[in-house]
Amino acid sequence: MYAVATAKPQAIEVEHLGPAPISGPHLVATYKPGREIYAEGDLNDKFYQVSTGAVRVYRLLSDGRRQVVSFHLPGEMFGFEAGSNHSFIAEAITETTLAIFGRRHMQERSRELLALALTGMARAQQHLLVIGRQCAVERIAAFLVDLCERQGGGRQLRLPMSRQDIADYLGLTIETVSRVVTKLKARSVIALRDARTIDILRMEALRSLCDLDWPGRSTPL
Repeated sequence: MYAVATAKPQAIEVEHLGPAPISGPHLVATYKPGREIYAEGDLNDKFYQVSTGAVRVYRLLSDGRRQVVSFHLPGEMFGFEAGSNHSFIAEAITETTLAIFGRRHMQERSRELLALALTGMARAQQHLLVIGRQCAVERIAAFLVDLCERQGGGRQLRLPMSRQDIADYLGLTIETVSRVVTKLKARSVIALRDARTIDILRMEALRSLCDLDWPGRSTPL
């Protein structure tokens, strides 16, 4: 069905703040957890805005490993790639509702979309700086701070993705992710309400662990 882009996140995701919905007619589609949105090689003729849920974009490497390159939360847009075909796979993490816009809309909103694409590029560049570090603590601290900011800056963080997703995003093993989360908890930087909900107890301490002005810093925890 086609609708005007006025969808709002459901109650559990109200704190996920992002760009305002793009105006104009669009297709609304809901995806079950794990369902593919587009595959590597599919025609790159649409872009997407998350209304509810969360999306991961990844590529399968030749050795079978998975490299997650981005996560997208309510309000955020994805699907921008160079070339006429997708080089990555996009998949719903949780039950996800998307606003889907076609090529004509891309042409009509080119200036608006350029700003969104540049924002995505800046986030990708920041991600390269994060995974270029050798300290797992810094990578995970940077990930948590970024996710907090994208969910509105509150001190309670809801993780739609699994620890395996996080590991594949940060270039770590799931065991390392669990070990670092345990250390941050032991130092009272964070508290765990459950496997997917984190309270940030000491935001400044968390920020200090991922200060990009300190390249090569190794922080013992």
